[in-house]
Amino acid sequence: MTNQQNRNSVAEDVKKTAGSAFETAHNALETTENIAMKTVDATKNAAKKVTQNMGNNQGK
Repeated sequence: MTNQQNRNSVAEDVKKTAGSAFETAHNALETTENIAMKTVDATKNAAKKVTQNMGNNQGK
């Protein structure tokens, strides 16, 4: 294998590794976003229930 082929092979390996690292980071960000959105939804639903319960209990 020539030096040029070696350099090309190393460069290709670096690109593949960087691509894999980027994909992993991207997936982690998507997971974090999904968790955050579920937390927001759960908080909204809890606040809505508290508000409804307060309204239901005012007449008692």
